Amino acid sequence: MSHAWGYAAKNGPDKWSASFPIADGPRQSPIDIEPGLASFDGSLKPLSLKYDPGTCLEILNNGHSFQVTFLDDQDSSVLSGGPVSGVYRLKQFHFHWGASDDRGSEHTVAGNKYPAELHLVHWNTKYANFGEAASKPNGLAVVGVFLQIGNENASLQKVLDTFGAIKTKGKQTTFTGFDPSSLLPARLDYWTYEGSLTTPPLLESVTWIVCKDPIGVSSAQMDKFRGLLFSAEGEPECCMVDNYRPPQPLKGRQVRSCFK
Repeated sequence: MSHAWGYAAKNGPDKWSASFPIADGPRQSPIDIEPGLASFDGSLKPLSLKYDPGTCLEILNNGHSFQVTFLDDQDSSVLSGGPVSGVYRLKQFHFHWGASDDRGSEHTVAGNKYPAELHLVHWNTKYANFGEAASKPNGLAVVGVFLQIGNENASLQKVLDTFGAIKTKGKQTTFTGFDPSSLLPARLDYWTYEGSLTTPPLLESVTWIVCKDPIGVSSAQMDKFRGLLFSAEGEPECCMVDNYRPPQPLKGRQVRSCFK
């Protein structure tokens, strides 16, 4: 059944192709980024991310991760520049993480994993809405940001403080006034490639923009992530950990960088 995917042995990433044959497609994500093999492209523009905290709406545990959703009916929180043309509106952001600090990110760099990875999901406003954009080859642009163990992240803590209200699958609560710019690294050097959603339906519609520089997170904050549950209220508790897809074959795709 298409809605029964997850990250357990019985329904995890290696089983997704049974319900979603595109899982074996030509531009699947994530990938392992080999910096030495990425080609510098001087035509790549600086990335422009302009976010309005007033568009932040709510936070939800969807049973696979948690996501913060944004009002996307106007050009208030947008991505432009970088490897894309036109304007892309922010729809939501979410994270992927591991059961311990030595794994968790979806993209890897020269085979190395980070404890977690943030995804900021945007859609191309040349299309009518997110749903239409998600079916087009240039419909989505996702910014990936690695999290690296260090000092406590004060901006991230504002998100974590809501977790008591969204511990179980299906729970959501109002979450307003948050500026996702506060979760970006100081420098926006990036790698880019043509890829897909990393969760079903795995649509091959994503221009990936993976930031070179990570942001900090404390080990105690990572433990908060692991306190969320895949399970709904009243079900046996199942901790939300290892909710990442392993790197997929590059299949001849080029990874470009905006930096030397």
